[in-house]
Amino acid sequence: MKVLFIGNSHTYFNDMPYIFKLICQENNIDVDVTMIAHGYKGLDFHQKEPEVRFNILYGKYDYIVLQHLQTGFDEETLNSSVQAIKKYVDKTDSKLVLYMPWTIKSEREKQKYMSDAYINLAKRLGVLVAPAGLVWWEFKDIHPEVELYFKDDKHASEIGSTLVAYTIYRTIFNRVANTKNELYLSINDKIQKIITNI
Repeated sequence: MKVLFIGNSHTYFNDMPYIFKLICQENNIDVDVTMIAHGYKGLDFHQKEPEVRFNILYGKYDYIVLQHLQTGFDEETLNSSVQAIKKYVDKTDSKLVLYMPWTIKSEREKQKYMSDAYINLAKRLGVLVAPAGLVWWEFKDIHPEVELYFKDDKHASEIGSTLVAYTIYRTIFNRVANTKNELYLSINDKIQKIITNI
């Protein structure tokens, strides 16, 4: 199985795609991951990049995970960029996953706008959405003692990136990941409930 991750620092921080690979290995799933990510670049940047087009058309990926900007998020740009990239995806057998990020720590009130944009677009296009932003804040409410943010209060800590990877795993495979990590066992049911309710 092959998965391509396209995004920015919220994809490459802590090598999140590799954490996803490790979770797959723990669940006896052999996965190769590839990443195309540039700091503070949205999908409007990626839609014009030849390496994105080439990888989608010829990489023979099973899933392609797209992540747009966190700061400066704009629904119209998300919509137009994903639709442009989807034109390449539609020429392949790949399945598209929209990876919804979280807001910066001081702007939780903006999460609904971002979340609704991702969910509505996914429904309209008939693609999957990995609701990492919704899971993020649910986790923080349950475990306020655990720091999901990096010291800049914007990016993910290693724990935060791991939470994102578990959310993407649940989205793609439609089942809860087996894990010995008690921290993630405590949120696994919540992840499933959030995804099921979308």
